[in-house]
Amino acid sequence: MSIRERIEEQEYKILSPFSAKSREAVREKQEIPCEFRTNYQRDRDRIIHSKAFRRLKHKTQVYIAPGDHYRMRMTHSLEVAQISRTIARGLMLNEDLTEAIALGHDVGHTPFGHCGEYALRDIIGHYNHNEQSLRIVEYLERNGQGLNLTLEVKDGIVNHSGPHKPSTLEGNIVRIGDRIAYLCHDYDDGIRANMLHPADLPHGVSSVLGTKPSDMITVMVADMIYSSDEKNLIQMSMPVQKAMDEFRQFMFEKLYRSPELEPDRKKAMYVIQKLYDHYMSYPGSLPQEFIDRQERWGLQETVIDYIAGLTDLYAIKLFQDFFVPSLWGNQS
Repeated sequence: MSIRERIEEQEYKILSPFSAKSREAVREKQEIPCEFRTNYQRDRDRIIHSKAFRRLKHKTQVYIAPGDHYRMRMTHSLEVAQISRTIARGLMLNEDLTEAIALGHDVGHTPFGHCGEYALRDIIGHYNHNEQSLRIVEYLERNGQGLNLTLEVKDGIVNHSGPHKPSTLEGNIVRIGDRIAYLCHDYDDGIRANMLHPADLPHGVSSVLGTKPSDMITVMVADMIYSSDEKNLIQMSMPVQKAMDEFRQFMFEKLYRSPELEPDRKKAMYVIQKLYDHYMSYPGSLPQEFIDRQERWGLQETVIDYIAGLTDLYAIKLFQDFFVPSLWGNQS
């Protein structure tokens, strides 16, 4: 019996009957099994080693051009993975599947976070980062071969947001864990930026969740575990769910749609629009690997794939290269 087979056997003995089992995972393209890693462990490793995941360290979470201590998309993904694994372990569900989904859920995010997403949506009529995340792992990574992830991981990635819920309990953990992470950590960053203050929290939030980010996470994670224990369902109790919904409304009013951030949001969207216009007019200026993709995907989708994959700083650099005059000669 291989190490992988031993781990797979242990899952049936230890994990909840409602958990996803690694041995039952499905890939569209069959592969020779690894001797020591389960299918979900391999998926997690492939995501971590992907270019799309590495680029998340230079993609905005909330603030455009933030300081060193503010969250970026990679930090957020790691925090979602930590929160989600804690819940999965408490419920005796598959931690490896949970972690793989959490680490891969945001690889389709654009530069400048949701600002970039909204800009692309305005341009082409339909763009969602969860769908782009799926496109990246299915088609774009590994020079167009994709990562060949299991169907369970891909299902969790594409359904971490949007109208449809994931088919596994592990995916549903990430769907809620993502919200816990971004609300509490964006609130923490908002306090650091002096845009939010604990005293401003509505009473319905502070009385149930507390006012410290770490306490809020603990309350929601514990509630999810106790409310979902031994059930084929991931849920929160009504009081905590209500407090979380009120917290989310507060964050949208005070931070995500804050007038203070609006100038930078408009600038970010303008950069995306101008880069799109440039590459649609001059497709030959795309990198060669993207020029080679046009025959398969068409020009517009190729341009969207390229822009969506840019980091914040590189998008700004390209904008400067294309649209800002260079300085000539010595400056007095």
